[in-house]
Amino acid sequence: MLALTPQMRIFVAVEPADFRCGIDGLAAVCRQKLSQDPLSGAVFVFRNRRGQSVKILSYDGQGFWLCLKRLSVGRFKHWPLGAAPDQASVSLLARELLVLIWNGDTKAPLMAPDWKKVEQAGSPALDPG
Repeated sequence: MLALTPQMRIFVAVEPADFRCGIDGLAAVCRQKLSQDPLSGAVFVFRNRRGQSVKILSYDGQGFWLCLKRLSVGRFKHWPLGAAPDQASVSLLARELLVLIWNGDTKAPLMAPDWKKVEQAGSPALDPG
C-alpha cells in the first residue's frame, strides 16, 4: 500500500507528461527532466496534457507503485507552477498533495503550521505567574 507521510519528499512535474508511457517511461522522465532518482523513495506526480488525469510514481524498496486518478468531470485547475521558467518540478508537502489530487488549490486552504515548538515543563511559556 502506498501511504503518504509528512516526511516524504514529493516532486510535482510542472509540464504535462505523456500518459501512454508506464513506469519505465515516467522513471526516465524523473531522471532526464526532473534530475531526480526514481529509486530514491520520493513521490513523483505527473498530469496529462488535458489536465484530467494525474499519475503518481513511487518506489518502496521492492518495486514501483503507479497510481492513476482520472476526474470524471472537469480538469485539475490549480496545478503548481515553477518559480523559474526552467524549473521542471515543484516540491509539495504531503498535505498539499492531498489537496491537489482532490482538485483543490494548494495555496488557498488555511491549514495549521507544519510544526509547533513544544515548551518544556517549567519554561516561562507555561508558568501562569
